[in-house]
Amino acid sequence: MLKNYIIAILISMVPLIELRGGVPVAMTMGMGAIEAIAVCGIGNMLPVPFIYLFARKVLTWGSDKPHIGPVFTKILDKGERAGRKLVAKASRKGLFVALLLFVGIPLPGTGAWTGTLAASLLNMGWKSTTGAVSLGVVLAGIIMATVSSLGLHIFGL
Repeated sequence: MLKNYIIAILISMVPLIELRGGVPVAMTMGMGAIEAIAVCGIGNMLPVPFIYLFARKVLTWGSDKPHIGPVFTKILDKGERAGRKLVAKASRKGLFVALLLFVGIPLPGTGAWTGTLAASLLNMGWKSTTGAVSLGVVLAGIIMATVSSLGLHIFGL
């Protein structure tokens, strides 16, 4: 079972895949919904402090380098666009709720990685960022566990 936990945590740490891929895999490996959400949530949250503290600095540093510059600039631009989206939504809901929903609704290009990068680019405080991203990860976990349960049930797994 430890092997399954490690696999689920590692999948959930990968950008773009995150918990959205980890929960279905964990449930197919025999974990219950709550267990899968908890294990994958931990995996999804592990990179958050590093993203918040270092991503902006590393991306800014690398954006003018010859070989990595275009990739770093693209990631930085994506984070800035996500930040602008959050600010636009925040005018009616508040930045905390906007970030929570941005992370929590499992759509392509959203999630803990992008949300944390956007929050750091917006200079959102550590406590607010961590709280909103954590709640967003739980929301995404619940949505993915529900969808996975329906899918597993339909396919007889």
